Parts: sequence; C-alpha cells; structure tokens
Amino acid sequence: MPRRRPLVIGHRGAPGYRPEHSRSSYELALAMGVDAVEPDIVVSKDGVLVVRHENEISGTTDVADRPEFADRRTTKIVDATAHTGWFTEDFTWDELVTLRCRERLPKVRATSASFDDQQPVLRLRDVLDLVRAASLEQGREIGVVVEVKHASYFDGVGLSIAPLLAAELADAGWDTGALPLVIEAFESTVLGELRARGIRGTYIYLLEAAGQPFDKVLALGKAAPTYRRTASPEGLDELVGFVDGISVDKRMILAPGKHGGRMSGPTSVVADAHERGLQVFTWTLRPENSFLVSEFRGRGGSSAFGDYESEWAIIRDTGIDGVFVDHADLGVEFFRRPPVKR
Repeated sequence: MPRRRPLVIGHRGAPGYRPEHSRSSYELALAMGVDAVEPDIVVSKDGVLVVRHENEISGTTDVADRPEFADRRTTKIVDATAHTGWFTEDFTWDELVTLRCRERLPKVRATSASFDDQQPVLRLRDVLDLVRAASLEQGREIGVVVEVKHASYFDGVGLSIAPLLAAELADAGWDTGALPLVIEAFESTVLGELRARGIRGTYIYLLEAAGQPFDKVLALGKAAPTYRRTASPEGLDELVGFVDGISVDKRMILAPGKHGGRMSGPTSVVADAHERGLQVFTWTLRPENSFLVSEFRGRGGSSAFGDYESEWAIIRDTGIDGVFVDHADLGVEFFRRPPVKR
C-alpha cells in the first residue's frame, strides 16, 4: 500500500545549499527535518567505506589541486565506461580524509560553492553516527538510505562492498532492523548478497531511465534486461519477493519528451508496482530550471527556481512512497503539506 505521505530523503544531505556529502550538508538536512538521508558509498584502498557519489573524485573534492597526489591521476574502465581522474581505491583512508569537499555544480549552485574546501570527506560510519545523534537530539526516528555504488567493479578489484558494508552496519548497530535502514543499488546482485548476510532493512532496486544494470551485463551479455524492461509489469513480477521496492528516475514517471520537453505522464509505473506490493521511490526532485520538465521552467536562467511545485505535485499524486530532494527544506514543506483538492 502507498504511504499516507512520502518519505522525504535528503539526497546526499542538502546539496542545494552545501557541497554534497559534506558534514554540513548532512547536518543541514537533518536540521531541516528530513525523514532520512542518503549517503552513497565507494571503497578506499584499505577497505574503508567512503561517502562519495563516484569513485572518481576530482569533480567533488580538491584532489586535482593537491600536488602530492598528481601521480595518482589515471584512466580506468568503470562499468564499461572510461573515466580519467583520481579514484578512491587508489588512496588509503588516511589520505582521503585530507581532501576537502567541493560543489559539483558551482555555476548552478553558487551559494553551495562558497563552502568549498572547508570540510573533509566522510566515511559511512560518520554519517551513521550523525543520524543517530540527530535522532536522539530531536526525539524522532530518522533513517539512512545507503546507496551501494559500482559493486561489480569493486568486486573485480578485490574490494567487495557486501562484506565491508555488512560488517560496518553490524559494528554501528544498524543491522538488526531496530533502526530505519534502506539499502539501494543499481545492481541487484549486491542487494541479494547483503540480504543473505542477514542485514535487516528495506531493499530497493534503483532503475535508470535507460541502459542495463552492469552486473546483469557481466552475467548475460546482450541478453541482460534493460532497466525499462524491469519497470514493466512483467519485470516487476520478477522482483516480488526479492526486493521490497524500486527507485526510479523521475522521468520514468513524468515521461518528458526529448531534452526535458513536455511530459506525457504520469505513467503507470507507481501503480503497477503498488499492485505487486512493491514500494516506489523517485529521484531527484530539484527546483532549478535546469532540472525541471520544460513546461515547469520559468525565467531567470538555469539556476533560478521554476514552478517546481507543479512538477512535484504530479509525482506526489501518484502515491509515491519516497522522494529524494536536494533542497531539504523545500521537500519537507511541500510533501508534508496537505494536497489541494482539485
């Protein structure tokens, strides 16, 4: 059954206001009242779970400006795509913690960029402890949505995430189901591995608007199912009993035209999943014009806020179970507001 109102999840903290995955980003999201925060995890050379959206970190840290690490720049194939830069698995945690966080989108989010180079990179344990402390301080239940990144790739370099994450969650007391834990990934194999290890939580399968999951490509080659096929009624049937829900690119709900053009949605994906007892989350809800479907964009350029509430209302009215937001205050205010009867 759909929730009375969706979970509001601070996507990488509150990156509309602070550099993503920084301590202040998480602290701000928690202070603004989100139901949960979402740390992405990758791995260091010595097996520490590091909170970064990608294992290539030049776009969100100051590593490229650090002469002592210049010789670490390299090119790697990650999930069948070449990337050039600096990679977490080539650094120890003691080295990574000397790096400072930077805003990913400085031209769109100048205010956030003003906090560049002030805060160190975090570990997963840091975020788990922050959330638990905030929950106790605020007297309310706050969850963590852990996103596992590049699981097959890390398996291939001898840094398998499943055992590392299972051990970290157990050590931090987040593995028993007593605390609100969600684990999500674009690769279903790692979700099965974690569930088999007895980690109790909600398991969510992330679905892109296009492409194929890399673990399935490795196993099945060209026969690997697309994400689109998995989101079909037939694909959803196959997920029942394996995961608790899906998390879809918002385009799979809104169905915009090419280049963010006018939408033809909402689609039936939320209703189709609910009919099968699956939860549905969606990502990422952002107010800036550059991220909105065309009919909701306004004046003022790419960084100005458009008519985001109208876009979000369409998503809310599908009965969505959880939403990932970059501006935690806007998400909390909108999704806790009683909907206007039409």
